[in-house]
Amino acid sequence: MQAILYQMTLNTSSNELKKLSFEDTHIAFASKNNFALQKAYWIFAIMNQNWIVKLGTFFIKLFLFLHFPIKKLIKTTIFQQFCGGESIEDCENTIQGLNKVSIGTILDYSVEGEENEKSFLKTKNEILRTIEKAHQELSIPFAVFKVTGIFSSELLEQFQTGPLDEEDEQSFTLSKEYMHEICQKAFDLQVRLFIDAEESWIQNSIDLLSYEMMEKFNKNEVIMYNTFQMYRVDMLGNLSNAIKSAKDKNYFLGVKLVRGAYLEKERQRSHEENYSEPLHKSKHDTDRDFNAAVDLCLQNLETVYFCVGTHNEESCLHLCDKMNALGISNNHKQIHFAQLLGMSDNISYNLAHFGYNVAKYVPYGPVESVMPYLFRRAEENSSIAGQTSREFALIKKEVNRRKLL
Repeated sequence: MQAILYQMTLNTSSNELKKLSFEDTHIAFASKNNFALQKAYWIFAIMNQNWIVKLGTFFIKLFLFLHFPIKKLIKTTIFQQFCGGESIEDCENTIQGLNKVSIGTILDYSVEGEENEKSFLKTKNEILRTIEKAHQELSIPFAVFKVTGIFSSELLEQFQTGPLDEEDEQSFTLSKEYMHEICQKAFDLQVRLFIDAEESWIQNSIDLLSYEMMEKFNKNEVIMYNTFQMYRVDMLGNLSNAIKSAKDKNYFLGVKLVRGAYLEKERQRSHEENYSEPLHKSKHDTDRDFNAAVDLCLQNLETVYFCVGTHNEESCLHLCDKMNALGISNNHKQIHFAQLLGMSDNISYNLAHFGYNVAKYVPYGPVESVMPYLFRRAEENSSIAGQTSREFALIKKEVNRRKLL
């Protein structure tokens, strides 16, 4: 059955109830002209074929390694669909386009896999620039960064399992100084900052660092947000403990709820190293814990500010329904929704149309450097049952609707 929620819009003074439906493709794709819609149609038609995604990923990696001139083709297709540009300045049209329909932008410097001091310094400086940009524009409600952009993954893992030697301690301390500089800048400019979640074998270290920053910078309002991956079996308990700790230590807890982005890596590593998977055995269990986490956050609004980063329609409707039942306004300052650029426009645009706080993650960076992010995005879409098919079906529906006009 089509998921429909009856909700009063913020812009009406009457008691007329209107429908929020994620099936409304007219609203979802209103910002795309026919050419842009057709291009999205063909991109998702290709991504809907898992074998093509795997084969295409292999050959793109090969051609880039051999320096074949395919950058322009990538930039005008998959890069343009999922990224804002190669620099912050390149993202301006995307930022303004989203702002026209009351959707915020979260600039995400998406360069991955470069772990050295030069790269850490470059990434730190780029994150500072995104914070400054967010301070300048009301249409950018959050900044974001991955801890592995400024920390060695190996050191984070060692820190999680035991003490570091003197040389490693120096490197770790330098990276921690970078993190503190980033958080201090966000605090000084009053820009809310997401700290992304990563693999389970380094996440405890990320959590410790995040809560240390929260205790320092979230005393009067939320600046720092930690990310909770609800596909982990321990995460609902971790969220409950984090709320209790924030109350005990008298600071606000920033929460970003996601299902999880490293499913294949988590399973492969647990099998290779012969330990129990930290993930739920079924999608049903993940969905249950995600919605339970939403409820837990709503029950603790005196302490919690939260964002649901999800492409799951049922979970978005679950939150909308709960907000309605509790008499919480659609644009309540403590509650946000977020989706990725180029995906789930049926969720983002319809939520924004009804006055909810919505933002799109807008990845950016040099094409070659962002390709690992795009490869991961393609693989994730292929591994999530029905995700790419759903995107394709909605775009196809809008194409057909326009043909009848």
